[in-house]
Amino acid sequence: MFFIKEEASFFAILLTLLLFSCGLDKLLVEVTTPGSINLIVCFILGVWLLGTILWAAFNVVHHAEELAIKLGEPLGTIILTLSVVGIEVALISAVMLAGDAAPTMARDTMMAILMIVLGCLTGGAILIGGYTHGEQEYSLPGARTFLGVLLPLAVFALILPKFTISTEFATFSAYQAAFFAFTTFALYIIFLRIQTNRHKSYFEQPKKERTADHEAASGEADRNSRSHPTYYHIVFLILTLLPIIFLSKRVAKIIDFGIVEIGAPVALGGIIIAFIVLIPESMAALSSARANQLQRSINLLLGSALSTIGLTLPAVLAVSLISNESLILGLDMAPMVLLLLTLVVCSMTFSSARTNIMQGAVHLVLFFAYLLLVLNP
Repeated sequence: MFFIKEEASFFAILLTLLLFSCGLDKLLVEVTTPGSINLIVCFILGVWLLGTILWAAFNVVHHAEELAIKLGEPLGTIILTLSVVGIEVALISAVMLAGDAAPTMARDTMMAILMIVLGCLTGGAILIGGYTHGEQEYSLPGARTFLGVLLPLAVFALILPKFTISTEFATFSAYQAAFFAFTTFALYIIFLRIQTNRHKSYFEQPKKERTADHEAASGEADRNSRSHPTYYHIVFLILTLLPIIFLSKRVAKIIDFGIVEIGAPVALGGIIIAFIVLIPESMAALSSARANQLQRSINLLLGSALSTIGLTLPAVLAVSLISNESLILGLDMAPMVLLLLTLVVCSMTFSSARTNIMQGAVHLVLFFAYLLLVLNP
């Protein structure tokens, strides 16, 4: 009984997924059909799905924190990041192969995740940490290593295709796609090697910043974490993440239907879904900043942004080449300028070893500007 109570959110979201797979999907299609009058049923399904996903996200964060204690940084946060991004890549590729994706789907998804992570979540983490602790310290070499790889990969993925002339649209030719898919994946693998082995210390919280309260909290969590072996947390982290991602597609139908009903821009649906996908990482990152563990927040947030490009770009380029699907990657001019500005501000924020609330506020303003351009291009 204790096991069922402890993993209640997993069983709840698994049951929800089974119910939708075995019949509720038909009801969902009916209530999200244009002209449907079952708005109350649609609202109830939406609240049910979002509530179950949020409950399960808390469980994902719990298992990720236990792994961070058992494995140490940065391995604990890498597991959470790769789990989320890996499943995200699989979903994007599946939609592309099914032929249901718009040519700009992968581009808009990568842009949304980058702006949410580098703008909203990074700003929120720095603002919360700064408000609670004044200034916070992190490992400067680690952050600079993240940005040193992220900047060129973001340009490769979302800016450079706009200026190539080998194709009619803002995309790569077959030779260019093969080259950038290989180099992007290779750079990401090299980065992981550095993060987990050769320069692992770059991504650890500076020891002098560990307060007595933090050490006591870590010690208590360490004693609690001994109740389950490492593989237990890995298995349930992945098993809980899978239904979250699969159910997010159902939430997408409800959100898209609501957006059409109120006349909002279609791109807003992608942003909301990206938020849902990023819930586990965002909760872990914000709670870590509040606990004065800014380095873990940086590992989660910059690692998520880097993984999105490092894994998504090679995957969608490979799918595009194999399936001969059209794939437009280059951003329009306004979002391109905003992305470049965000990358520059990130470089300035992580140019010194301490952060404050002013930097967090600037990142949040950049995200709000992105939302404005989506709502009012």
